[in-house]
Amino acid sequence: MKPLSPLTLSFFLFVFITNLSLAFSNEDVEQVLDIKGNPIFPGVQYFILPAIRGPAGGGVRLGRTGDLTCPVTVLQDRQEVKYGLPVKFVIPEISTGIIFTGTPIEIEYTKKPNCAESSKWLVFVDNVIQKACVGIGGPENYPGVQTLSGLFKIEKHESGFGYKLGFCIKGSPTCLDVGRFDNDEDGRRLNLTEHESFQVVFIQAEANDAEFIKSVV
Repeated sequence: MKPLSPLTLSFFLFVFITNLSLAFSNEDVEQVLDIKGNPIFPGVQYFILPAIRGPAGGGVRLGRTGDLTCPVTVLQDRQEVKYGLPVKFVIPEISTGIIFTGTPIEIEYTKKPNCAESSKWLVFVDNVIQKACVGIGGPENYPGVQTLSGLFKIEKHESGFGYKLGFCIKGSPTCLDVGRFDNDEDGRRLNLTEHESFQVVFIQAEANDAEFIKSVV
């Protein structure tokens, strides 16, 4: 991938700043719950799945995209029967606690490829497709590509059912929702968006998968 040009970077910064009001607009703070109504806790493994099953696809996993040599891009599987890889949520500098809507968190996979520097989610700017995409790893996994450090959040989805993820850039008041982008690859990329957010639910990884399928319609 080519290095991010000053013009492209200015464009993304403009989008981030002018669309701040689109993210995290829900002022009602509440505990984040899994699909069974249990509170989400840091360090516990969860699958992130679409709130409405079917053509919306399955869970999120890792894949190789563009010119990247390591499978570090976070993709939503196209098959609804695939749950993807479990993640865990971390409240920085706190080992326990309850995650509320709006709580700044880190998201990381419990497994990662050996070529990835870290399993934590980050955002990298793919200037070929002009999208800020979610991935894992570190700067060495994205040679010549702009990466953005920051923290994620979980908020209630605008529809009233399920949740959405968001990302706030470190050192900036700018936050955007996480949506999906179809680039005709092995899965849909998760990306920062000013449009439709990815409507998700969480299921504890140890829970019964068959029971979960019956619970989401």
